[in-house]
Amino acid sequence: MSKAVWHISYKLVEGADVQAFLLASKKCHDDSLSKNKGFISWDVFRDGDTWVDFVTFETMEDANNAEGDDNQAGKHPSALAFYSYINPNSLKSTSYTLEKKH
Repeated sequence: MSKAVWHISYKLVEGADVQAFLLASKKCHDDSLSKNKGFISWDVFRDGDTWVDFVTFETMEDANNAEGDDNQAGKHPSALAFYSYINPNSLKSTSYTLEKKH
């Protein structure tokens, strides 16, 4: 099976402290997201005020299970703290399956 990647773009809420956001991101990774079956990596990029996360899983099934309604990881206190920095109106998320790696 091919690896799966979440592509998530967003902007931070007005007045957000970037260093505090990055610490919240690390805590969310360590306490919540990385605990999901098939999790491989979470990379965070920035261009001006737009942020993009690439989260990689072993399979699309693992990715879907990690974001599903039954998953408690998204309700973990560290995940909720991370989400509090994100402007929900700016959030865009797409999942992709890796077809070819060069």
